[in-house]
Amino acid sequence: MRLQDKKIILGITGSIAAYKTPHLVRYLVKEGAHVEVIMTDAARDFVTPLTLSTVSDHPVHWKPFNSDDGSWDSHVDMGTSADLLLIAPVSANTLAKMAAGQADNLLLTTYLAATCPVMFAPAMDLDMYKHPFTQRNIETLQKQGNHLISPQEGELASGLTGCGRMEEPEHIVEKVVDFFLTSKRFLGKRVLVTAGPTYENIDPVRFLGNYSSGKMGVALAEQFAAEGAQVLLVAGPGTPETTHPSIERSPVTTAASMYDEVLAHYSNSDIVVMAAAVADFTIEKAAPEKIKKSGEGMTLRLVPTKDILKTLGESKEHQFLVGFALETENAEKHARAKLKNKNADLIVLNEADATKGSGCGVDTNKIKIFDAGGSQQNYAVKPKQQVARDIVNYIAEQVTIR
Repeated sequence: MRLQDKKIILGITGSIAAYKTPHLVRYLVKEGAHVEVIMTDAARDFVTPLTLSTVSDHPVHWKPFNSDDGSWDSHVDMGTSADLLLIAPVSANTLAKMAAGQADNLLLTTYLAATCPVMFAPAMDLDMYKHPFTQRNIETLQKQGNHLISPQEGELASGLTGCGRMEEPEHIVEKVVDFFLTSKRFLGKRVLVTAGPTYENIDPVRFLGNYSSGKMGVALAEQFAAEGAQVLLVAGPGTPETTHPSIERSPVTTAASMYDEVLAHYSNSDIVVMAAAVADFTIEKAAPEKIKKSGEGMTLRLVPTKDILKTLGESKEHQFLVGFALETENAEKHARAKLKNKNADLIVLNEADATKGSGCGVDTNKIKIFDAGGSQQNYAVKPKQQVARDIVNYIAEQVTIR
């Protein structure tokens, strides 16, 4: 049983998806968890406390005290003694209250007092889910360190079809199991991740750059942080914001500034993942003022930038070093050569072909991983968050082997 002796508080709110929660409780109990349920008043319109009490083998809570004998359901004790607070389904109304810090029912007071991790699974109509306020509330909760179980596409209670269905109970259980298996895997590890492009100044208003979005590096930083690491994200221009409180962000602009920032923190890092698209060349001498159009051509003299990955490889001691290779031809040959020449532990290869869902400026990636032991692992096209999990899983196996 994969959740043996784990104490899980299941919060249920007023959504039609609440009818699935008896199955969710049963699956959690079958995995060995001790499950106690807290309901909002609205949730009781969709599923009965008697049903949930029967399948959980515990009393169900929805009031802060029992009016018959005056006993108190301590939201403080429940929120601090649990291993996980799982709120599924969470309605748009409860999402808003959680994000605003309101505490007008037992579930919300328990959430505010909780010192354990929190996972939440939204369920609502597609337009409510897409509403900017709802998306802002979800982002707020993630920034506070709560873990989102994303809703799925499908037929909704309104008769419409779209995103808003609560994840199925058996899949929620798998995510809970995965959370407990991986949430502490990098606890105590210091991870440095680079992300995004660099901009090399031509003059005060122009630069040489590339199409990197920074999404892959951010996904990696988020995944490491979710698994217990303390992460420093060295972020180039335009790199998306992060949501996890264990991620420290250090913004840089040029290849030279990224080199300096990475080298300054390298000795204190356990794992370094160079996911940024660092410029290979910079302008020999940037103009101090805007270059005016003269009707004639212009020649820019480029000089090589410092090779960050090679420098790290040459001075590597205890660090586990991961490089990225973005190639357009002879991809595997170049990736293997980079692995050897830079003295890296892993090279992650992705080919620059956005039409096939790989490379810069898209939300998916198709990667191959090469390690110093000679192994190669190929992966299908996946969203970058899932690609990040694949990469982090591979790193975890390698670090354990070492």
